[in-house]
Amino acid sequence: MPDVGDRATAILTITPHDQTTNVTLLVTGPDGTTTSPTATSTDGGATWTAPVVYTLAGVWLLTWTVTGTGAGVQHEQVPVAPAPVVAARGRVYATTTQLAEYLHAAPPLDAPRLLADASRALDDALKTAVYDVDAATSLPTHPAVAAGFAEAVCAIVEWWGETGDPIGADGGWDSVSAGPVSLSRRPGSAAAAPVAGGSLPPRAAAALARLDGQVFRLGLVGSGWHGW
Repeated sequence: MPDVGDRATAILTITPHDQTTNVTLLVTGPDGTTTSPTATSTDGGATWTAPVVYTLAGVWLLTWTVTGTGAGVQHEQVPVAPAPVVAARGRVYATTTQLAEYLHAAPPLDAPRLLADASRALDDALKTAVYDVDAATSLPTHPAVAAGFAEAVCAIVEWWGETGDPIGADGGWDSVSAGPVSLSRRPGSAAAAPVAGGSLPPRAAAALARLDGQVFRLGLVGSGWHGW
C-alpha cells in the first residue's frame, strides 16, 4: 500500500495485443481532481506503465482505456495511507514517551491515534470536573493534574490493548471470555462505576481518584475553577 507522497508506477498487462494497441490512463484522486500521466510500452503493447504521484490519503481510481486490439476499460482502486503521525493533534494528555514509560515497553505504532482517542474518552468522563486550565490549550496547568491525566490516558490505552473493551456507554461488561481469559462484573460495581458522568477502566479511575481534592474536583463546581 502506498503512502502519501509516494511516486509509483502503475502497470497494465494486455492480452491480446498488437501494434494497434494503445492505452491512456486517467487518475482520479480522493478529492475528485484528475490527471492523465503518459502511458508507455516497451514490449510491443503487452505491458503499459505510467508514473503516478499520490498526493492525498484516501482511495484513488486508475482508469485504463485500451483502444485497438485488446480494447476495453479497466478500473483499479488504490488505497493510499496517510503519512505516519508522531504526535497527535488537538488536546492530548499524554505523549508516546509517557505511554512507553507507563507500559514499560515500546508503544504500539498507532500510539498517537490511541492517545488522542483515549484523551477524548477522558474528556467524556470529566465533563463536570473542575480544575485550572491554560486558556490557549485547555490543558491542565497544575503539574499533579497533568500527570494524573497522563496516567489515566495511558491506563485507557493499556485497557484497550489488554481487553479490547472500548468502554461503552453502558459503563462496562457483565461477562467477557477470550481464550483462557474470562472477565465478569456486576453493573454498578466499583470497577464499573462512572466517573463524573463517563465510564473509565479501573486504573484510569484510580489515577483521577488520587487527584480529587485541592487541585482537582470531580463534579464540584467552585469559584476560581475552570472546566466544561
